[in-house]
Amino acid sequence: MSNVASSNLHELIQSLTKPEKRYFKVFASRHVIGDENNYEKLFDAIAAQEVYDEAELLTKFKNEAFVNRFSISKNRLYNSILKSLDTYHANSSADAQIKRQIHAAEILYKKGLYNQSKRLFRSARKQAEKHEKITSLIEISRWEKKLLEKDQYEALGKKELKSILAEDQIMTARIDTYNQLWNVKSRIFSNLYVRGKARSKKELAKYKKMLDELALKQEKEGMLTENAYMLNHLFSAFHFGTGEEKASYPYLMDNLALIESKPHLFKEDKSFVITTLTNAIYVGNKLGKEEEAFQNLERLRSLPVIMDAKGDADLTIKIFALSNSIELALHTDRGNFEEGIKLVSTIEDGLIKYDKKLSSVRKASFYLNIAVLFFKAGHPNEALKWVNQLLNNIEIDKTQDIHCMGQVLNLIIHMQLGNRSLMPYAMRSTQRFLETRERVYQFETVMLKFVNNHLKATSKADEQKLISQLVSELEELKKDPFERPVFEYFDFLEWAKEQKKAQA
Repeated sequence: MSNVASSNLHELIQSLTKPEKRYFKVFASRHVIGDENNYEKLFDAIAAQEVYDEAELLTKFKNEAFVNRFSISKNRLYNSILKSLDTYHANSSADAQIKRQIHAAEILYKKGLYNQSKRLFRSARKQAEKHEKITSLIEISRWEKKLLEKDQYEALGKKELKSILAEDQIMTARIDTYNQLWNVKSRIFSNLYVRGKARSKKELAKYKKMLDELALKQEKEGMLTENAYMLNHLFSAFHFGTGEEKASYPYLMDNLALIESKPHLFKEDKSFVITTLTNAIYVGNKLGKEEEAFQNLERLRSLPVIMDAKGDADLTIKIFALSNSIELALHTDRGNFEEGIKLVSTIEDGLIKYDKKLSSVRKASFYLNIAVLFFKAGHPNEALKWVNQLLNNIEIDKTQDIHCMGQVLNLIIHMQLGNRSLMPYAMRSTQRFLETRERVYQFETVMLKFVNNHLKATSKADEQKLISQLVSELEELKKDPFERPVFEYFDFLEWAKEQKKAQA
């Protein structure tokens, strides 16, 4: 294996739960090389390393023959672990169980045990239909056709052939619908993550164009549950992206109802439940549904227990990121700054622990929200530290909208701290960022003009006049649906009014 693969081997071993490690030891004991199990030796040595160190391993095993073909040994260990995990988790999901049945039925078919094969395919079909596993149904259908061909179509009449074709067409249509929904949904979300909500008629038209591309051939009631979920998800995202939270919320509630009505279909892929709860909390909070928001937050944090998934690393990371991000926003919006600040140390630990497993968008969101929390709580120096994390450590073009708000907040913090010598450079940097990424909307223009004029002010009277003018301009902007989204990151109008009051 290459050095990259070596790192992957270490990551794989470190990801194993205690039961998985115990099972591997049993599994590996069946694959003895010579008189000793080299797999187990190497496994234990790598498991003991917090950071992968190949030189240390080569020194430790310098007298072992397998060192002479170390890359091959690592590769075999990696594959052996995967095989043990495959066996260990053989019955952990409906997908896995159905696939094992299909494989077993295929073996029976090739042995000429056609009736036994047919019975097993029939059983697999029932499971696949129950769990709406379309790709498995297509595979089962292919083998069922082979069984019919084997008998020269003796059991088939025109009616049966027509029925098989109709069923195939339904499955194909459902896959086409899924692919179409996934594509449009993903483009909407990709745009949301990078550029944020629509800030102009042009961006609004872009969102609407994406939605208009849908040409679904099925009524919603006839869809697969996953497709119905995705359609709700897509419309909730569309309305959110166009600033219509009130229209977005019912689709989120429909998806929660869908999940509760068919829990067996959502048990295996917990991301559906996590995403829906998170979005319902955020949008519900924006709509003033505080009680519902906190109830859903508790549901989100209880998922590992509810879904019997305490050892699920992916679920743990997602719940860390989403629940803490949402709770931070809830405390900040409610003015519970002390509670929010208590949460920061937990978030810092998680950012370090899950550094490589968190997206740029997620990290950027944490940095900005923590900066806003500290700034509103009256700790501008702490706020500046977190803004710098955002501006210096996150790739700009992956988080343009968040980065833009960070740039503006950075100017405000420097201004409040009296860092006048640093502000001209910060201004130029912000202007360059906005111009090169075509983000000079009305709000950004107003804020840059205010900061620039504030730098030129020579008296308290000038400053008072400027802040009064800023309040008036921001009040008008907040009425504009295209400009309103910026106030969700930080209420600049509220801040301006506080400054005006302090100067009076």
